[in-house]
Amino acid sequence: MASRTVSLDRCWYWKERDANLYASALDEVPRDALQPGSRWTAAQSFPSEIHAELVKAGRIPDPFIGFNEHEVQWVGEREWLYYCSFSLPQQPQGAIGVSYAELQFEGLDTVCDVFLNGDLLLSTDNMFRIYTVPLDASSLHADGNSLLLRFKSARLVAKELEAKYGRVRAGSTNLGDPSRVYVRKAQYGWRWDWGPELMTCGPYRPINLVVYTTRISTLYSRAAVSAAPSLAPSLAVDVEISGRVADAQNVRVVLMKEGSNVVLKQEVVPIPQSEGSSTLRKADDVIAWNLQDVVDLWWPVGYGAQHLYTVEVTLLAKDSAVLDVVTTRVGFRRVESIQEPLKEPDQYGKGTTFLFEVNGVRMFMGGSNWIPAHSFLTELTPERYRAWLALLKDGNQNMVRLWGGGVYEPDVFYDTCDELGILVWQDFQFACGVYPAHDEFVESVRREAEDNVKRLRQHPSLVLLCGNNEDYQQVLQWGGISELPARRIYEQVLPEVVERLTSPPIPYHRGSPYGGEGWDTTDPTIGDVHQWDIWAGKERPWQEYGERGGRFVSEFGIPSFPEIRTVDYWLAGNTEERHAQSKLMAQHNRAGNHERRFAILMNENFRVTSDFETHVYNTQLMQSEAVSFAYRIWRRAWKGKGKEYTAGALVWQLNDCWPVTSWAIADFFLRAKPVYYTIKRELAPLSVGILRSVHKNRENDRPKQFYEFGAFRSVEATIEVWACNSTLQPRQVKLVLQCVDLNSAWSHQQESVAILHPNQSTELLHIPCPCPPSATSSGLGPGLTTSHSVVVAARLVDVQTGGILARHADWPQPFKYIDPPDPGLQFNRTGERISVRADKPVKALVLSTDDEVGGLVQWSDNALDLVPGDEQVVLARGIGNGVLWYKYFGSMSERVVA
Repeated sequence: MASRTVSLDRCWYWKERDANLYASALDEVPRDALQPGSRWTAAQSFPSEIHAELVKAGRIPDPFIGFNEHEVQWVGEREWLYYCSFSLPQQPQGAIGVSYAELQFEGLDTVCDVFLNGDLLLSTDNMFRIYTVPLDASSLHADGNSLLLRFKSARLVAKELEAKYGRVRAGSTNLGDPSRVYVRKAQYGWRWDWGPELMTCGPYRPINLVVYTTRISTLYSRAAVSAAPSLAPSLAVDVEISGRVADAQNVRVVLMKEGSNVVLKQEVVPIPQSEGSSTLRKADDVIAWNLQDVVDLWWPVGYGAQHLYTVEVTLLAKDSAVLDVVTTRVGFRRVESIQEPLKEPDQYGKGTTFLFEVNGVRMFMGGSNWIPAHSFLTELTPERYRAWLALLKDGNQNMVRLWGGGVYEPDVFYDTCDELGILVWQDFQFACGVYPAHDEFVESVRREAEDNVKRLRQHPSLVLLCGNNEDYQQVLQWGGISELPARRIYEQVLPEVVERLTSPPIPYHRGSPYGGEGWDTTDPTIGDVHQWDIWAGKERPWQEYGERGGRFVSEFGIPSFPEIRTVDYWLAGNTEERHAQSKLMAQHNRAGNHERRFAILMNENFRVTSDFETHVYNTQLMQSEAVSFAYRIWRRAWKGKGKEYTAGALVWQLNDCWPVTSWAIADFFLRAKPVYYTIKRELAPLSVGILRSVHKNRENDRPKQFYEFGAFRSVEATIEVWACNSTLQPRQVKLVLQCVDLNSAWSHQQESVAILHPNQSTELLHIPCPCPPSATSSGLGPGLTTSHSVVVAARLVDVQTGGILARHADWPQPFKYIDPPDPGLQFNRTGERISVRADKPVKALVLSTDDEVGGLVQWSDNALDLVPGDEQVVLARGIGNGVLWYKYFGSMSERVVA
C-alpha cells in the first residue's frame, strides 16, 4: 500500500477537566458518543487554542478589550481536555494491509499527556517539538479509535520546576515571571513589554495519522551554488526510508520549474543496500546534478527574481509500483556571513564587518523584527501571514528577524518569504533570561533544534540561525558570563546541530547582540548590537542615533500610539478613559517606565497638548522622525567595499500580537503607522538624506539638531547631503536643493548633477545652510542670517525623464518651537489617484479613510513632507468612494477633503 497521510482535523471536542469529579482524565471521555447537553463543546476550528475556543463559545470576554485580560487569568491555571475519534483510511481494492502507522503531532502547547484508545501514548513538555510516535498497526481499530489530549497548566509546571532548580533572573518585571525559562513554551505568553499575559494551551498545529508499508521519512534536497564568479548551481538529494525497506528498489528524482510540468532533469537510481536496521535505510547523495544553464538563481527582493523549483522524489518497488511520493521546493542561492577587517576606521574604530553576501553580492539589510502576530496562534491564517509579509516587502524591506521569545513560525511564513524574496534571520527560542542547562533540558532543546532545522533548512530565504535574544547581554549587565549556564546550549549544542544538519551550511550566530569571543554585546566595532540607549537605557535623544550605531543594528526603535480606531477598539466605548493617562491606556501599554520615557522625548520635541488625538498623532510623528532618521544615517554608513561600517538596521518591531501602544510600525489590525512610510522611503533603491548641524564652535549639551542657547536667532548651521544607491549600477541624477522659510516669502533653489556609485552611499554636498538675512530691527545687526525657520528639501531627479527618484525634507528642530503656517493644501482626487500640492511646507501629511468596510486601504505612500512646487501623487488602492481625511503637523484635528 502506498503511504497515506490523514489529517485528524475533524470532530474535536474540548472541556475543562473536572478533577473534583473524576480521578482520571480518561474517566471523562464519553463511552459512546458526545451527546447534546454534555459538558464537551465542539471545537470551532482545528488546530485549536483554548482561549480562542472559550471566546467563540461566549465563556470568556475578549481578552484584548478593556481590562478583560485580568478576567481570564484563571484559564491558564486549569487543565483542559481535547478529544476526537477517528477511523483508519480505507485501502484501495487489492492493497496489502497496513504494516506501519504513526501519529505526528506538529505542535502541542505545551505540557500534554496523549492517550490513544485509553493508553498513555506520549507525554510532552516542549511546544516547539514535532513529536512522531510509531504505532502498532494491529492495535488500531478500523473504526472508533479515540484520541485524548490532557493539557496541564504550563504556569504551574514552571513554578514547580523553579522550586526544584532555583529562581533565576529573566529580564525585567514586565518580561514575564522568571520561572518561564524552565518551560519550552513561547516566552511572550508570560507577558512582555508589548504583550499580555495569556497562558495558552491546545493542539495549536496539525495532528496527522500516517499509514504505510514503506515510505520516505526524510527528504533533503541540497541546493547549492559555488562561489563567485562562477555561481554554478548544483543539487544533491538525501533520503531516509522507513518501513519494509526491502520492498524499495529505486528512487526517481525529477526537477521541475515551480508551477510548470516541464521536466528539467530526471533520473532513476537504485537505492544502495545497507546492513543494519530492517526498517530504516539512509541514502545520501542519491543524485548529484550540476545544473549550470539549467536553473536560475534565487535572489532577495530588489536584486533579481525569486526562481523556485520543485523536486519530486518517488520511491519505487521492484515491479516499479509506487510506494511513496514526496515533493519539496528549492531555490538556488549562495549565502555567506562576512566578518572581516575593515580597510579604514570610522568614528567607532576599525573592527570588522557584520554583513550578508548573497550570490556574491554584499547587501545592506533594511528590515524589521517579527513577534508572533497574535497571542492566539491558531487565529493566524495563511492570508494573514501573507498580508504581513507583503506589507514588509512593499515597504522596501529585505530582511525579517524572527525574535527568540516567540515561536518557530509555520511553513507558510517561510514559504511566503521564499516567494517574496525576504531574507530570514531566525532566532532559536530563548529570550532575555538565564536558561538552565541540566541534561534533561539540554536534550529537549537538542531535539527541538533538530526538528526545526530539518523543517526550515530547505528555504532559500533562511540566511542565519541565531542562538538567543539578549541572554549574553543580560547576564553581562547583571554580573558576568559565568552566570549563564546555557552557554552550553548556545556554544556547543546549537552550532553542532546546525553544522550537522545543513549543507551547504547556514550561518550560525551565538546570540543577538553578540560581539565575538569576548562576549561583548555593546562593542560597535564587531558583531551586532541592540541600540536601546535611546528610549530605554541611558534615555538619550533620538538625534544621537548617528553616534550610537554599530556594524549591524539588529534592534532599535521608538514606540507610539496606534491608529486612533485601534485605540477606540480596546476602549470599547469607554469615553471616560479616552485620554493619554487613563488606566485603560496604561493597560494597553506594557513598556517599562513608558510615561516617563514618553515624557522625555515628547517634551523635548513637541508641545504638550490636552487634545488626545493630537497627542496620538504626535507620538506617531516622533516615532516616524526618530526611526527614519536612524535608517537614514546608518544606511549612509554603507560606503562600499571595505567600508561597510553599518551593514543593516532592523527596527523593533514590525507587528503586534494584540491592540496596544508599542514599537510596532503597523498595529495589530495591519494599519500602518506613519513610520512605515518614512522607512519605505529610506529603504528605496535610491534615497537622499540631509543632516543639519550647528557650527562646531557652537556645540553644547543639547542634541545635535537643536539650536543653542534657546535664542533661535543667530545660527551658524551647515547641511550635509548624500544619496544611497542599492542597485548594482551607477546612476546619474540631478540634485535639486530647495530651501523655504516658514516665516517669510524667502526661498532658495540650486541644482547640480552627480553620479551615484552602485551599492553604497555617495556624498553630494557639505555647505552652509542657505537662509534669509535677518532683519536689522532684530538687534542682531545687518547681514546676520538665521536658519531656525528654514525647511531644507532635496530631490533626486532622473536626468533623462525628469521624474523624481527620491525626496527628503529636513525641518528645523525641535518641533515644539515651530509655528507652521497655513500650507494652503490643494487636493485633486480621481478614483484611487490622489494628488496634493502646498503653498508652504507641510510636515507629515497623513491621509486616512474608513477602512472597516471591504478591507484595508493600501496607500502607495503616506506621511508626506511637501514643499511648494513639488506635487506628490498617492495611490489609495481599495478606497472606493470612502471619505478621505487628512492631518498634518500643526493641524488641530483631522479634516475632510472636499
